[in-house]
Amino acid sequence: MDDSLRELYQEVILDHSRHPRHFGPLEAATHEGEGHNPLCGDRVKIYLVVDDAGRIADIKFEGKGCAISQASASLMTDMIAGRTVAEAEKLMDGFLHMVKGEDAMDLVGDDRERLDIMAGVSAFPMRVKCATLAWHTMKSALEHGMAAKTT
Repeated sequence: MDDSLRELYQEVILDHSRHPRHFGPLEAATHEGEGHNPLCGDRVKIYLVVDDAGRIADIKFEGKGCAISQASASLMTDMIAGRTVAEAEKLMDGFLHMVKGEDAMDLVGDDRERLDIMAGVSAFPMRVKCATLAWHTMKSALEHGMAAKTT
């Protein structure tokens, strides 16, 4: 990746961190999950409204942590809203492969382009947990409903 593209990606990460999308509580949530990374102290709470058709009608998050964890949560909520649970899980699988430096064949088109900003995390194994915390928390919330916690 060339330096100008890397710099652009860093700016997008900082923008998502400083001005997170879908930030705040969601009173009507049907699913909630809490995640904590004990290695660095990052914390995130994910709120979802899953409708009867299995679509994520709304999603928000709250949390504190490093720029990568907050940007990843913001980016995730922005991309997951309106998708089905199955589509969200497929997107998560592709994202997890990408940030681990593995082949992310599930990520195509616009999804790939939007998530590529986080691909550089794979060069820093200690930061992968920061980038994936919100995604694992979202998956846990979907699987366990209102009482989900991840560490």
